[in-house]
Amino acid sequence: MKAAVLREINKPLEIEDVQHGKPGPREVLIRTAAAGVCHSDLHFQDGSYPYMLPAILGHESAGIVEAVGSDVTYVKPGDHVITCLSAFCGHCEPCLTGRMSLCSEPELQRGEDEPSRLAKGDEKIAQFLNLSSFAEYMLVHEHTVAKIREDMPLDIAALIGCGVTTGVGAVIHTAKVEAGSTVAVIGCGGVGLSAVNGAALAGASRIIAVDMVPSKLELARKFGATDVVNASECDPVEAIRELTSGGVHYSFEAIGLAATAQQAFKMLRFGGTATIIGMIPVGTMVELHGPEFLMERKMQGSNMGSNRFRVDMPRFVELYLQGRLHLDDLISKRIRLEDINKGMDDLRTGEVARSVIMFDQ
Repeated sequence: MKAAVLREINKPLEIEDVQHGKPGPREVLIRTAAAGVCHSDLHFQDGSYPYMLPAILGHESAGIVEAVGSDVTYVKPGDHVITCLSAFCGHCEPCLTGRMSLCSEPELQRGEDEPSRLAKGDEKIAQFLNLSSFAEYMLVHEHTVAKIREDMPLDIAALIGCGVTTGVGAVIHTAKVEAGSTVAVIGCGGVGLSAVNGAALAGASRIIAVDMVPSKLELARKFGATDVVNASECDPVEAIRELTSGGVHYSFEAIGLAATAQQAFKMLRFGGTATIIGMIPVGTMVELHGPEFLMERKMQGSNMGSNRFRVDMPRFVELYLQGRLHLDDLISKRIRLEDINKGMDDLRTGEVARSVIMFDQ
């Protein structure tokens, strides 16, 4: 199969012919239909987050089941599925206490003494975040897939695999935004726009989108933003305090920078909560001042929207088909696998919400 392989940090991905294994007892082979190009992939390509190399990147995807292992009962060949990097074991403490997105049990990967799921001849290729979506096929554990209805377009469904689940989930699961509250979202890429949409679904009375790109701020209005702030023209903290008479109840940082994480905290009213969604690079320190905590302001992280993805993803599909999740506007470009490096470069400019690789093009 064709796949985009990362062999060196800060180098382009290479389109290569690689092999996938046969499904083990609890594994599923999926023919990839579509894969979103997510900013998280860029973090690993540029070395902000270390990973084993060589690896096939990609983690936001949807496809059709080709084959299943002997013990798999959840899906069958022909089923349409969305994948999720938050593989769960179902029996560890995080899983049993309803925090499945925090599961990290090693049993979800193959052991060192087993054949690699991905290889090129005798060379092992690392599987990225349980998935490796930048490839024509994915061989995964059954606990990385959510079955969905077949009338859902798979290019749109792929977005639910990461960006939508992360952004909407941070609002409704991690922060538990209440109806009537005020919300600010910093960063209007795919995840940030999904957080804006999530805040609208949650019934927030005022949703303020913050970015430096005018076109993305206009797009945020389609997703439910009631106000927008161009951070290149003003201090976003002061602007939001002025718009809300003192600050918002909830803020969300969807870029991954220390400066914007600090802004997210400073724009809170007393008792407010800042949720950091963006992937702040390893080793980066976020500075907060002690007195700012005295009035019960909080800062917290969110991992993949604190998801329960087998429940959440089919629900998000229904919300899209009802016209309440605005996923069509998230796709800026549809590209081929061979165009992956252009798709990664587009992320660096900040001009696109999402490029989606279509594997039938």
